[in-house]
Amino acid sequence: MNNMNQMMKQVKKMQEQMLKAQEELGSKTIEGSSGGGVVTVQVNGHKKLLSIQIKPEAVDPEDIEMLQDLVITAVNDALTQVEELANNDMGKFTGGMKIPGLF
Repeated sequence: MNNMNQMMKQVKKMQEQMLKAQEELGSKTIEGSSGGGVVTVQVNGHKKLLSIQIKPEAVDPEDIEMLQDLVITAVNDALTQVEELANNDMGKFTGGMKIPGLF
């Protein structure tokens, strides 16, 4: 019975550490870019888009599709970086296993 109590305490401590790590992840800002930096986006560790910066040279009224592609590429770059950051930060608790819904 004592072993069970000990194990439950360890599980509770790990849960608290995981929650803290998730909160810290949300406070981190990640930047993605495309077109050599003509489009730059910032997202937080919870995958929320915070800002988009577009340099004037990226805007060509004759080629809106190019600008759309640059924005998509920059956002996807940032989100890929967030995923890698989350995997690294949370992987400490999961031993590298991907647990759906955890992050």
